[in-house]
Amino acid sequence: MTTAYQKPAPGEFAEFFAGYIAMVPEGDLVEILQRSGREVVAMLRAVPEARGNFAYAPGKWTLKEVIGHFTDAERVFSYRAMRIARGDTAALPGFDENEWVPNSGAKNRTLADLIDEFEAVRAATVALFRSLPQEAVTRRGTASDREISVRAIAYVTAGHPLHHARVIREKYLG
Repeated sequence: MTTAYQKPAPGEFAEFFAGYIAMVPEGDLVEILQRSGREVVAMLRAVPEARGNFAYAPGKWTLKEVIGHFTDAERVFSYRAMRIARGDTAALPGFDENEWVPNSGAKNRTLADLIDEFEAVRAATVALFRSLPQEAVTRRGTASDREISVRAIAYVTAGHPLHHARVIREKYLG
């Protein structure tokens, strides 16, 4: 049995996440996560390794760092969803991607390795969201000092890499 995820209402998430949620097409969220994961991986596997350390402007992340970032963020989002889905009421801390990225070591890894890692993380994300009981998707908790529902986290998790894939196509591969 697959859990149904309806798009979250605006009061279920911080306004910051609205753009990511809006990027998620209509349909079965678990299938969207699977399909979009495959599409992002296919796009990235077509990129030559030499392009991995390209940054489109001074002070911007390299392509490798972008991939590492959205993989790290997906792990965080999934962890938050699991905790809240399980009824954990502890406030969950935020994270500063601008502090994490320079410490990630992504620049010293291959594109293939980073893509493999994203693929593995996405598979775990799909398994988590597929396995949650229906009553868990509307549970709410606090992350980054903001209230958020499990289904909002699921949509943010789906939309965040879609946002970065668009940026990659426009700024890194264009």
